[in-house]
Amino acid sequence: MTSTQLPDSHDVEAMATDGALPVRNPRTGRVDYLIHPPDPAEIAEFCAGLRKAQPAWTAAGIGHRAAVLRRWADAIEANAKAIGDAETVDTGRSRVSHEVPYMVAASIRGWCDAAPAILERARLHGVSSTSATVRYDTEFDPYPLLGVISPWNHPFLLSTLDAVPALLAGCAVIVKPSEVAPRFVEPVAAGIAEVPDLAAVLHFVTGGPDTGRSIVEEVDALCFTGSVSTGRALAQTCARRFIPAFLELGGKDAAIVTASADLRQAAAAVLKGAVHNTGQVCFATERVYVDRSVHDAFVEELTGQARRLELNHPDVDRGHIGPFILGRQADIVDAHLADALARGAVLHCGGRSETLDGGRYMRATVLTGVDHDMKIMREETFGPVVPVQAYDDIDEAVRLANDSDYGLSAAVFAGDEDEARAIGRRVNAGAVSLMDTSLTIAIMRDVEKTSYNLSGLGGSRMGPNGMLRFLRRKALLTRTGPVPDMDSLREDAS
Repeated sequence: MTSTQLPDSHDVEAMATDGALPVRNPRTGRVDYLIHPPDPAEIAEFCAGLRKAQPAWTAAGIGHRAAVLRRWADAIEANAKAIGDAETVDTGRSRVSHEVPYMVAASIRGWCDAAPAILERARLHGVSSTSATVRYDTEFDPYPLLGVISPWNHPFLLSTLDAVPALLAGCAVIVKPSEVAPRFVEPVAAGIAEVPDLAAVLHFVTGGPDTGRSIVEEVDALCFTGSVSTGRALAQTCARRFIPAFLELGGKDAAIVTASADLRQAAAAVLKGAVHNTGQVCFATERVYVDRSVHDAFVEELTGQARRLELNHPDVDRGHIGPFILGRQADIVDAHLADALARGAVLHCGGRSETLDGGRYMRATVLTGVDHDMKIMREETFGPVVPVQAYDDIDEAVRLANDSDYGLSAAVFAGDEDEARAIGRRVNAGAVSLMDTSLTIAIMRDVEKTSYNLSGLGGSRMGPNGMLRFLRRKALLTRTGPVPDMDSLREDAS
């Protein structure tokens, strides 16, 4: 993996003639970084090296693997400032970027604590229920090499979300982060190099779609987080190769607010869920259904709170809403907003994206008068927009929430938990937050969930299955009594 940090004055076309990929700075709009992707032969060489090291990694046992990963967690914290500084440039946001290294280190240590018990609980042993002289034991055989293709909205965090439990399971892992936000890889790779046992089985590589395609041809299993269209194409390739694909794809999270809900609290949670990280989160709140009797009061409260939010410009260390990481994402959000307004939606605050010093920004935007004929209620928006639709009864609210191609997560606000829970049970989503939004992040190692519809494929990446999915189960069967001979299997045997 090589890259180039460009000077202030440069000729991008001249510097990119060798196949390098230009990387845009989200705060300036300028290309200030180049990726020099490996060719397919280099990818094959990386993967061959990882495969060679993987058997010893597995044989060393869970205790050794956990100890090595704990050393990596220490290295991440030691390099936290460099990683955070790089991700700040990648994403245009500072506070979250500098928190992420500590979040990743804590996640690694949490998985290390949990992994031995997860493996022990999953192992089965006993006597056959149909033959008293057959005993069984189970063993685990990890997929030798896992490929991870991760997205741009949370570069470091999402590049490790699948890699860490896979490493603990005994896999070797090759990671390709998004070419939109690759700068964090250099300081992360420096930390990996400080832990030689880990460097033998974990490799980060930067590149674009061609690099991703080369990786898929080399690995034994794939984890992908990103768009439905790319996920579908990768799933087809994995199906052709007969390897498992674990896909976490788009979302269009619904929130239901009942007449009995605390409207101030509900508005605060909805706003947080919709605009945090500029709405560039897979489980962002993207549509809100409110009981008609409190609709206007809720919108007034929501709009008042939204108007108080400030753009994270010009000071990266101030404000609430940062730039769009991917410039063309602002075009998508603008198009959704324009479609809604053309079809009769009402704008209460915010509006089209703004270009400030080359970065693309959007203020917190609240819409009413929306319906499911509008793109903003059906397609993934991935921006700080909160469309609010009134409903007349809970059956209608549930029907609207479930009228979606997606089903990643959702939220319900009601007068009490029991009321919210009864509604949440009826919503088709993998995780339903009650009395708040975006609680999924709190249960990464604890609870398994299944994404509905187009939001995912391949089982839960959370809870124990987050690690166990990387292990093939092997049954060892032992005959403890005499082996039946052929005479006992005669057609006329009695």
